[in-house]
Amino acid sequence: MIRVGIIGGAGYTAGELCRILLNHPEAEIKFINSSSNAGNKITDVHEGLYGETDLVFTDQLPFDEVDVIFFCFGHGKSAEFLQGHDVPSRVKIIDLAQDFRLAAPGNDYVYGLPELDKAAIAGAQHVANPGCFATCIQLGLLPLAAHGLLSGDVSVNAITGSTGAGVKPGATTHFSWRNNNMSIYKAFNHQHVPEICQSLRALQSDFDGAIDFIPYRGDFARGIFATEVVRVDASVDAGYFAGLYKEYYKDAAFTHYVDKAIDMKQVVNTNKALVHVDKFGDKLLVTATIDNLLKGASGQAVQNMNLMFGLDETSGLRLKPSAF
Repeated sequence: MIRVGIIGGAGYTAGELCRILLNHPEAEIKFINSSSNAGNKITDVHEGLYGETDLVFTDQLPFDEVDVIFFCFGHGKSAEFLQGHDVPSRVKIIDLAQDFRLAAPGNDYVYGLPELDKAAIAGAQHVANPGCFATCIQLGLLPLAAHGLLSGDVSVNAITGSTGAGVKPGATTHFSWRNNNMSIYKAFNHQHVPEICQSLRALQSDFDGAIDFIPYRGDFARGIFATEVVRVDASVDAGYFAGLYKEYYKDAAFTHYVDKAIDMKQVVNTNKALVHVDKFGDKLLVTATIDNLLKGASGQAVQNMNLMFGLDETSGLRLKPSAF
C-alpha cells in the first residue's frame, strides 16, 4: 500500500483527494494536516465523507509514516513550506499549487500532465500538478502543437465553476452574487498562461503566438468548458484535424476525442477530459471540457501518483459522471 499524507487539508482539492484515496485500492491515508482544524474530525469539514472515515485532522507532520505527500496549499505556500521543513528525500511530493510548474534552474519538479510526458512523471520524485484552466486548454491544443500547426495568436474563452475560487468565501463566490450571473476576470493576464505556453513550446519550439485567454466565472459549482480558435489552412478538411486528435489521444487513459459536440456534464465528477473540433474556413474551433476539481486538480494528482508508483494509471479513478 502507498502511504499518503495530505498537507493543507481543509480546502476543496484536499476534500476531493480524501474522497478518491479513501476508495483507492492501493493507497492508505496516514495523516491529513491542517493547523486550523487540528483535532477536528475530517467529516466536520468534508461532510460528504460521513460514514466513510474516522480520520482526524492533525497539526503534526509524521513524514516517516508516508511514501508520498500532497501539497494542497494556496499558491506560493508550497515553496514557503519547504523552506521551513525538511521532507525526507525518499518521500515523493505532488504539489497542487503553481509554485513549481515553470521550469527554472534548481527546480526538479516534473510538470504533471500525463498527456504531455507520461514517462517523465513515472520517473519523477517531485511533480508539479498543472492548473485547472491550464489542463483543459492544453488538452485542446497539444495535438496541434505536436504537429507544428499552431500559428499566430490563439483565442481562448473558458468558463469555470465557483469551486475554482477555493473554499474561502469571497465577494464573487457567494450564492446571491453568483447565481444567475456571469462575469470575466483576469482577462489576458491569468496566472495559468505561462505554463500553457511552456507546454506548447515543448512540442512546437517555434510557436511564438499569444494565448489570448478570457476566463469566465460560471454560476455552477464545478467544471470547466473551453473554446479555442486556431488559424489553419482553409483547404485542409476537418476530418484531417479530427484524425490528429484521435491519434494523439489513442493511448490516453482519460482524455478522449469525441466526434460530436460535447457538454460539461459528460465529465463532471470524473477524471475525464473530452475534446472536439469543428472547422469554419480557416478557423479551427476546439472545445474541451474537464471537472476542475478532478482532472483539473485532485484526480490528476492521483493519476500522477499512480504513474510515480508504477500502478495502473486509472487505479482509484473510475468515477461516475453526474450525467444529469
